[in-house]
Amino acid sequence: MVLEGVCRLKSTLRRVAVLTIIAPLFLLLESRSVAQKPPVTQKEILPILARCFQCHGEAIQMSKLDLRTREGMLKGGEKGPALVPGDVAASLLYKKITGQQQPLMPMPPVPALDPREIALVKDWIDQGAQWSSIAASAPAPAPTSANGSEYKEKQITDQDRQWWAFQKPVRHPAPQVSDARWSRNPIDAFVRDMLKKKGLEPAPPADRRTLIRRAYLDLVGLLPPPAEVEKFVQDPSPSAYENLIERLLASKHYGERWGRYWLDVARYADSSGFEFDITVENGWRYRDYVIKALNEDKPYDQFIIEQLAGDELDHPTFDSLTATTFYRIGPRVRFREKNYPSYRYDYMDDMIRTTFQGFMGLSVNCARCHDHKFDPITRMDYYRSAAAFWGYVDYDHPLAPKPKVDEYERIKKELEKEITPLQQEIARIEKPYRDKQREQQIQNALRRYPEDIQLAIKTPEDKRTPGQKLLVAQVLISPEDANPDMIVADLNATAKSKAQAKANQVFGVADEAYNGRGPKLSPADEAKRTVLRAKIEAIEKRLPDPLPVADGVRDGDYRLAPDGLGDSSIPGTGRPTYDVKCCYIPNPGQKYEVPPLYFAAAGDDIKANASTFPVQPGFLSVLVNGTPPPATHPPNRPDYVTSGRRRALAEAIASKDNPLTARVMVNRIWGWHFGRGIVATPGNFGKMGVSPSHPELLDWLATEFVRQGWSIKQMQRLIMTSETYKMASAFYRSADLENDPTNVYLWRFPVRRLEAEIIRDSILDASGDLNLAAGGPAFFPPIPVSVRADQPRGTWELTKEGPDTWKRSVYAYVKRGLKYPMFEVYDLPDLNTTCERRAVSTVPTQALTMLNNEFMLMQAGHFAQRVLKQAGNNPQEQVKTMYRIAFSREPTQRELDSNVAFLKKQRDHELAGGAGSSEDQAAQAALTDLAHVTLNLNEFAYLQ
Repeated sequence: MVLEGVCRLKSTLRRVAVLTIIAPLFLLLESRSVAQKPPVTQKEILPILARCFQCHGEAIQMSKLDLRTREGMLKGGEKGPALVPGDVAASLLYKKITGQQQPLMPMPPVPALDPREIALVKDWIDQGAQWSSIAASAPAPAPTSANGSEYKEKQITDQDRQWWAFQKPVRHPAPQVSDARWSRNPIDAFVRDMLKKKGLEPAPPADRRTLIRRAYLDLVGLLPPPAEVEKFVQDPSPSAYENLIERLLASKHYGERWGRYWLDVARYADSSGFEFDITVENGWRYRDYVIKALNEDKPYDQFIIEQLAGDELDHPTFDSLTATTFYRIGPRVRFREKNYPSYRYDYMDDMIRTTFQGFMGLSVNCARCHDHKFDPITRMDYYRSAAAFWGYVDYDHPLAPKPKVDEYERIKKELEKEITPLQQEIARIEKPYRDKQREQQIQNALRRYPEDIQLAIKTPEDKRTPGQKLLVAQVLISPEDANPDMIVADLNATAKSKAQAKANQVFGVADEAYNGRGPKLSPADEAKRTVLRAKIEAIEKRLPDPLPVADGVRDGDYRLAPDGLGDSSIPGTGRPTYDVKCCYIPNPGQKYEVPPLYFAAAGDDIKANASTFPVQPGFLSVLVNGTPPPATHPPNRPDYVTSGRRRALAEAIASKDNPLTARVMVNRIWGWHFGRGIVATPGNFGKMGVSPSHPELLDWLATEFVRQGWSIKQMQRLIMTSETYKMASAFYRSADLENDPTNVYLWRFPVRRLEAEIIRDSILDASGDLNLAAGGPAFFPPIPVSVRADQPRGTWELTKEGPDTWKRSVYAYVKRGLKYPMFEVYDLPDLNTTCERRAVSTVPTQALTMLNNEFMLMQAGHFAQRVLKQAGNNPQEQVKTMYRIAFSREPTQRELDSNVAFLKKQRDHELAGGAGSSEDQAAQAALTDLAHVTLNLNEFAYLQ
């Protein structure tokens, strides 16, 4: 959304500039006599005003302004009358279309009015703004209530479906081009044809050293080894480059590089965010799933279905179950969630946003509170989409064979039977102390608090008003304990309570109700409790190691979910009660119905939410013209009860007949290779997005993607073996720069800065320190204690620089509340929402980080040691070796001379410093300084 705003701002500035240029024309028009001009008719003015109807028409009236009628313009909106007949200077409509009052209207992507159109509007107002009575009778839309009780869904028309992104891609034949260089790959034919139409000349091919470095950094995110560079440069085979691409696509490091791109789309992080920022214990399994899926070139349609409904497949795998972690790695509070039902609705909104923007490039989430203001997406579409997700509940899928899972459960139940009487005995010992503690709390409250609170406390619980229940909950922390005889041991709950205790240590919660230690006892009773607890711990040790699990989802009844961290059943805390008896997770053979989702519900008032009507799942109306796709597709297996709603939605999204899905993904792939998609707003293919620069090429790629079995790697073969990709970036032609200053039409390869993670990986690669161990739980990059102190909640283990922390950056712990500083300054995106594309900024903190960061200083020293080991004490060889490693090329003579001179100057400076440095120590320090400078050069951090 930020990028959309930037695009709109730039567009507005350009339009303002145009208006500034044509201002003299307006003055000239004003100097003429109105009487000398022919009357402006409604037929002339209506098509001009119609361009404003998307915001001020039948569907919506932003600022309560309706421009469809003269009466609507005279009445105006929140800013006052839009039209003053005969007085153009007082007419807000004229001020807006000329830019005299911001924002300039109409807003992008609708084109601004040209001087002729503005002159017509001016003359029409000056002449009294004549309008026929027929047009004036157009009805205004009926208002809708906030809770949706009077909502009437807008009918999607054939005209709505004419938007280019809602039309199925058409496979246009590649244009005929005369240049043999541009006729071997269909991509090149489309690009060259567009360059010709725009009067642009393409750059020549890049040299081989540039190509191999570009390919390595682009596909695996690593520097090409100097030996590989020389081998490629000297390879006489005409297929040398194609063979290079194949090797890189087959590399296990390919998924590590390209997986990070998808993790941005999936808003992946290792912590939940919000106030407590709790670690998602098994979130890293989803990250490893993504990397593995890309390495295996999993068909993209299958990739979609596994993430949205991997548990609902006929034959689920550990991978498909892990893929459903997609639901749980978004921003979540994860604390007292049962007390705030609105959280679930917000989580659904997160899923709708991530799913539809990520897979289909549509901002369906904008229709949560009203029909979409720009795209033909209704509020009912939003709730139908939410209904498709509504059945899911968090579920930890065991990643082990069923016999092993069954055996683990058998042992666990046996141990729980042994533990239960011991826990009951502890509860009996503690009960008198807890009763006394609660009574003391009540007496303290009666002394301390005002009369109304005292009255609430004295009133029996079953006779308290809702307000009294809330007052009591606020002053009495300790609830009444359950009957000790009713306690049943649950080792899963025990494990969660231990994790909760650890989390509370981080959170700083000190109350005994949370710390798990229990009340303070007499010495005799404490001794008894200690003996019982020791017996329990001995039994717990007999439990086998926990089975690996994926933090996934399945269908169930969220209303019966077990209590989580901080959940409290204290009356009056806002926790709703549901008249539901069974069951959180449906068992085989059991009838299952998804809990109802009511239209316009937001969870703020459960009873009020049910005052509208339940919504059934369905696909977006604008993409359904005829028979709608199925709303459910349950798996064909008796051992797993689920609705199949998520699977049906996933299959509709992944369908080859969906006009958006293939387009959106090939556009992302293109953008990740070139820095800008064919559609520059990869998360928005709606009317507020940017139109495609090469529409026929986009459609050809989309159809080819499906034809090639949704293979991402096959699309990359096409792109990377094209002349478009192999062009030089160091190319200048004044006419090209004038006609296409931002290189939208690709007359040269676009230089782009590497992402933060790849800059770090490249630094480690250059120094020789990169630890290529793959997968597993995240590591914590070292940060200063002072940085950690600013984020007291959640987890960030303080570590030191070393091999364990020199793994690839994709495996680093990603904390929503605390970004690794080096990544943050290099534009790590906001991981609370799906990332459209990363911003690229240039700020002083980037240079300061590269110059002063402890990691950088250490790696510069290690880079120098690597160079010294390979090049010896010869300064010229040291410079050449450094350039071969960092830039995959030889230094120019000028670079060689200046760097050798730098080494001498720094060495002499060290010797003259009086620190007692030897010749070798001074030379090593000088080489470290040069290594530090090299790693700070733009050429190192940019893909060329």
